[in-house]
Amino acid sequence: MLNRRAFVRAGAAATMAGTWGLSRTEHVVSAAPAVHTARRVLPTFKTALIGSGWWGRNILREAVASGRCKPVALADVDQNQLKPALSEAESYGMGRPKGYKDYLELLDREKPEIVIVATPDHWHPLATIDALKAGAHVYVEKPIGHTIREGRAMVQTARATGKIVQVGTHRRVSPHNVSGMEFLKSGKLGKIGMVRAFVHYPGGPGTPIPDSDPPAGLDWDMWCGPAPLVPFNRAIHPKGFRQFLHFANGQLGDWGIHWMDQILWWTEERYPKSISSTGGRFIKVDNTDAPDTQVAQFQFDSFTAVWEHRLYGANNAEKTNIGCYFYGTEGTFHMGWLDGWTFYPNDSRKAVIHQDPMLNEPDAQNIKELWADFLDAIDHQRPPVCDIEIGHRSTNMSLLAMIALKLGRTLNWDGRTETFINDSEANALLERPYRAPYVYPKIDHV
Repeated sequence: MLNRRAFVRAGAAATMAGTWGLSRTEHVVSAAPAVHTARRVLPTFKTALIGSGWWGRNILREAVASGRCKPVALADVDQNQLKPALSEAESYGMGRPKGYKDYLELLDREKPEIVIVATPDHWHPLATIDALKAGAHVYVEKPIGHTIREGRAMVQTARATGKIVQVGTHRRVSPHNVSGMEFLKSGKLGKIGMVRAFVHYPGGPGTPIPDSDPPAGLDWDMWCGPAPLVPFNRAIHPKGFRQFLHFANGQLGDWGIHWMDQILWWTEERYPKSISSTGGRFIKVDNTDAPDTQVAQFQFDSFTAVWEHRLYGANNAEKTNIGCYFYGTEGTFHMGWLDGWTFYPNDSRKAVIHQDPMLNEPDAQNIKELWADFLDAIDHQRPPVCDIEIGHRSTNMSLLAMIALKLGRTLNWDGRTETFINDSEANALLERPYRAPYVYPKIDHV
């Protein structure tokens, strides 16, 4: 691996020298009605993907489909994921991108102008910060990090470098979420006093899987990276890491951030004032260690928000197993995913109002629309719709509840300083030690 400190210093120097003038190939797009012949020239960006699993490939496909991104390199510590991703990228007809195990080497050699960070959660902060310091704009998957101060470091690095960072909370651009938010903000629901967010999965206790040697082609030490080095288990990789607390923050950190983000999108309040959470592992007996059951409460000045999940017991008795219910004086509003949104008025004489979703495949998402906003933000040097600061606050909601669950008591939060009030034990959990030689990102005072 390259010397991380030397690389970051060099990247920061290059960034401060100015990276908006990097050479780019040109993509010509017609931008006028047929009666005119004027054409608008838009740049094509050298694009790299860090983390070549299924979701990273979903993002890269939309980047290529935009007609403005050329994949030049992919990085992954698992050759079993990297090789098929490289073959797929080659099929796009723009040559075969180069493959790397170490993304630092990729950044140093390829000088990408856009970097997609689609690694497991515990790698998001370092990969994003290194890419920004190397001069790239970044599209990073949610949640943005594993701990709160990592997120603040990502925000501060984005601001210091002047680069655009889009977070993959694509429900901010999903048509039914946009129209639903317009409905909520119009006042048609009346005064809203409570929001209940939830994700309930089917499932059962599961089965323990024994540890084993990593498969050939996987650098397990590098996969663990700044997190503790634990024995390899195929329940963790690929895909399973979200339910292992060394690498992610369970269902609340994974699915919860989407719905925490919907709550913060609706309200003008930027953070809760107090947080409490209960739950545990009441059903699961498998290798995972995240809670299979959790309820969290967030107290804001003008309303209460509640999160709940269970990894078992999804059933036909409940109309939906995912989304947010907003409770107002004029009725109840459900903001969902595959089922769109629905308003149920208190007055039975009034009609129920419903909006179907408009989602893209695979995986029923709106990455295409979010990528278009990302490119437009780069073109006009404006904040994107899912700016890193927005992603940081939404991620914090999940992380705050996980800290409250760990400590087993109500926590009072000062969102201006991003510290717990008079609580040194809770403040110690705003970050975690990194495994050497990785160095936890430093932040200035908030």
